[in-house]
Amino acid sequence: MNVFLSYILLGLSLAAPIGPINAAQIDRGIRSGFMHSWLIGVGAVVADGVYMLVVYIGVVKFLDTEFMQTFLWLFGFFVLIYTGVETILNVGKIHMNHYRGKEPLLKSFFTGFFMSISNPLTILFWLGIYGSVLAKTAASYDAGRLVLYSSAIFIGLLIWDIMMASVASSFRNFLTSRLLVVISILSGLSLIAFGMYFGFQAISILF
Repeated sequence: MNVFLSYILLGLSLAAPIGPINAAQIDRGIRSGFMHSWLIGVGAVVADGVYMLVVYIGVVKFLDTEFMQTFLWLFGFFVLIYTGVETILNVGKIHMNHYRGKEPLLKSFFTGFFMSISNPLTILFWLGIYGSVLAKTAASYDAGRLVLYSSAIFIGLLIWDIMMASVASSFRNFLTSRLLVVISILSGLSLIAFGMYFGFQAISILF
């Protein structure tokens, strides 16, 4: 049980560092409420699951190719820039009560999914972290335990997702409209900054 809890804590620690997903969750929670913020996180967790599977079945060499790295950096650049610009353009709608829930829930899910799946740092992250966990667990336990402890990492990711969505959506009840606008602008700018970094990495590989 202690080992299982330690893998849940690992999942929490993997999700906690501030990045584009957390920034998008904060903004979406403020603008559209808990479900939209939560689904961004769920989309990111599903993308994490894809990479965990990729590491597990051992097709990581395909992702190490220069073409794939460039493609993912560029894809991440476009996704983040688009999301950041859209966030800033929608700041004027934050104070409007009827805006909550108007955006399709599926859009929030796919925003989180594409932001995470297109992030080469996510690949390197899961290669480094999950790859080492996989090697250690496979050496000590059978396949059943491997699945169990991998699911514990997922539980940790989902707990963080729920915490972020709850905090972000509750912000709306305590902050003034002006402060909400400022937070949303900062979230949008941070997404654009992450996007510019991705674009710079793609250019570095190309040239």
